[in-house]
Amino acid sequence: MSDNIIEIKNITKEFPGVRALDNVSFNIKKGEVHALVGENGAGKSTLMKILSGVYKPTEGEYIVKGNKVYFSNTKEAQENGISIIYQEFSLVPYLNTIDNIFLGREITNNKFLNRRTMRKKAEETLEKINVSLDLDTPINELTVAEQQFVEIAKALSVDADILILDEPTASLTEGEIDHLFSLIKTLKDNDVTMIYISHHLDEIFEISDRVTCLRDGKCIDTVNTDETNESEIVKMMVGEELKDSFNKIENKNTSDISEEIILNVKKLKRPGIKDNLKFNLYKGEILGIAGLVGAGRTETIRSLLGIDEYEEKEVYLEEKKVSLKNASDSLNKGLGLIPENRKTQGLVTDLTVKENISLTNIMELRNKYGFINSKKEKEQTKRLVNDLSIKTPSIDQHVKNLSGGNQQKVVLAKWLATNTKVLIFDEPTRGIDVKAKSEIHKLIQSLANEGKGIIVISSELPEVMSLSDRVLVMHKGKIKTSLEGKDINSKKIMYYATGGEN
Repeated sequence: MSDNIIEIKNITKEFPGVRALDNVSFNIKKGEVHALVGENGAGKSTLMKILSGVYKPTEGEYIVKGNKVYFSNTKEAQENGISIIYQEFSLVPYLNTIDNIFLGREITNNKFLNRRTMRKKAEETLEKINVSLDLDTPINELTVAEQQFVEIAKALSVDADILILDEPTASLTEGEIDHLFSLIKTLKDNDVTMIYISHHLDEIFEISDRVTCLRDGKCIDTVNTDETNESEIVKMMVGEELKDSFNKIENKNTSDISEEIILNVKKLKRPGIKDNLKFNLYKGEILGIAGLVGAGRTETIRSLLGIDEYEEKEVYLEEKKVSLKNASDSLNKGLGLIPENRKTQGLVTDLTVKENISLTNIMELRNKYGFINSKKEKEQTKRLVNDLSIKTPSIDQHVKNLSGGNQQKVVLAKWLATNTKVLIFDEPTRGIDVKAKSEIHKLIQSLANEGKGIIVISSELPEVMSLSDRVLVMHKGKIKTSLEGKDINSKKIMYYATGGEN
């Protein structure tokens, strides 16, 4: 009898204008952690949606536990032991852990909810995975890691023995990642098979047994993790050698940084933070902001732009005092934000690529009668799609149908369509593959070379260190220090990020 729990045979999936999967074949062994890698748009998510019953293949077949199956919906996949945990959780935020675990399949007793049995089963499921939670706390009051464990418990409560984990560490701290990896090892010991999708190759080598690489919808190869290395995986993913995207950028030229201060924050007082924040940004400079989760990096920027509340604020743009009471003020003054959550904050996913890119400068696209100049709009969109190498079958494609990396590029394009003087990138490469990451780094540098002021917030220390001319390190809402040159290193950043003093 085969030790393969899943056999994927010649799977092809076509959407209007695009072939997402092209004759893909490989197998997954029972009880293994099988990594699935590839650039954004390689077909990873499409394939997993076929396995979990969201999509049906155009051609090909898949065999689960020795049986040829075609799932019409996710319920049928779950009945066959397959559950998928997406990067964006499917939990109901205002319900508690128990209600989320049993949502849609509540246990009843004479038409009433049997809460005692549901609580007991929820406790037993969480105990199996060594997770302790207050079952009565609403989901939106749990940490991201705790929410992820609830998703896993929900999957296991339907007797899933095949788990698909899609970018599970994207929003976790280092300690939370360690806990997740410990949980994965526990599940593996209990013969749970896991398909692990991640752009973080260090995680792939730590947690997986085998790796399958997809590129442009095709299966390139499946290899044993302990018989390969990162450079070989990257070469399979992109089809060429790719230098470490975290090396210092080759065209980085600090002499291009002007002595002119483009943004001067003389005072920024956030609610609940005792100290006023002060910092400046030079024309052509990339200013990094580092710190641990909860340091207040994103909150500081959102208060600066008038998105979040502030108590006091004094800001000068190109030596002129400006009022940034809200996001519209910031946009009109030439400050742009590429937010950390592209789907909820950066895009309108039901609109097309063209419509999303036009949102920030729609007034400039109007003709003398007040209507949008369609020709001008199309020319602008096609230029930016080409400049950023956005993979889309058409500029009229809905953004929700693009891969995560291409969605992020649409957010960038939206701001490049405007005459911004300062661009703020919040976690610019989260959930993006190595090649797209390298492209975005080069783009950020080219924007600085053009004279724009750039601020980069990133939880990845190598990213901050490779991109930044200067780094502000934050701790508990305060700017602890400013580092330059050789002082920009992981040891010093972590010293101040954990509360160290000058």
